Amino acid sequence: MDRDLRDCRASDLSTDWQFTIAYNALLKLCTILLYSEGYRAEKNLAHYRTLQALPLILGQAHEEDCDYLDRCRAKRNVAEYDYAGSTTEAEVKDLIEYVEGLKREALDWLRIQYPELTRPENDGSLTD
Repeated sequence: MDRDLRDCRASDLSTDWQFTIAYNALLKLCTILLYSEGYRAEKNLAHYRTLQALPLILGQAHEEDCDYLDRCRAKRNVAEYDYAGSTTEAEVKDLIEYVEGLKREALDWLRIQYPELTRPENDGSLTD
């Protein structure tokens, strides 16, 4: 996830690829949260289900995020499978900012709920 957040900022990449990498960071983060609660998304619609579980894990404050996350999922699919040039710099920036904020919130939540999953030095990362 940290690697993806770093790599999606590379200026020599297309916005489609930057968006896809940022989306991968988002999906990994949501997967970590889902797994920490003892769940795994069914293979059918796995991305959708993983992202939609966010308010069930972090709370109803994230209910409105589900629409945004689903739009990101759909946009990533278009960029990956349909045609080039489907994303903008603003969309990449928005997604990166969203993932960074969600990462901070998720790490705080994990430190409280599952401290064994975070590094003891509390450096803001997950255990290997």
